[in-house]
Amino acid sequence: MHIKIPADRIGALVGPSGSVKAMLEEKTGAILDIDSETGAVEVTAGEDPVMAMRLSEVVRAIGRGFSPERAFPLLEDELLMLDVIDLSRAFNTKSDMARIKGRIIGKDGRTREITEKLTGVGISVYGKTIGVIGNPDQIRIARTAIEMLIDGAPHGAVYGYLEKKNQELVRSSIVDL
Repeated sequence: MHIKIPADRIGALVGPSGSVKAMLEEKTGAILDIDSETGAVEVTAGEDPVMAMRLSEVVRAIGRGFSPERAFPLLEDELLMLDVIDLSRAFNTKSDMARIKGRIIGKDGRTREITEKLTGVGISVYGKTIGVIGNPDQIRIARTAIEMLIDGAPHGAVYGYLEKKNQELVRSSIVDL
């Protein structure tokens, strides 16, 4: 599998003295071949092709701005997935992009923090994308909240939506017990 990540994210993938790369290869049995000039990453499966696929998701997540520590759960929990929202399809100018990213992050990161807390997802705002790590239900709720912000909904309305959906998630998890 071939993945292209931004050159400025190669260091995060490799880690200090290659520690992140080595740990990922050890945990998955796959091999990472990283071209630090182009940002091309090749994942070669070991004995378990599913782990190689999960490793490619971790590489994509790190490439979308997640720290390795925040991307690692993609290896352990088979229900977790990475969803990437491409803002460049809706916004052409740098000022529009900066405004929308600012709405999603919020003052001092408050909006992103509230969204993460109430949905249980991890969010990374990087470049022209928003990366979201979570289970499918969590991602659906977070994506809707992000789309509400993109469409110009007031932050209060988005927080209200998130509170309501959080209550539903809590109720459904209690029922599952």
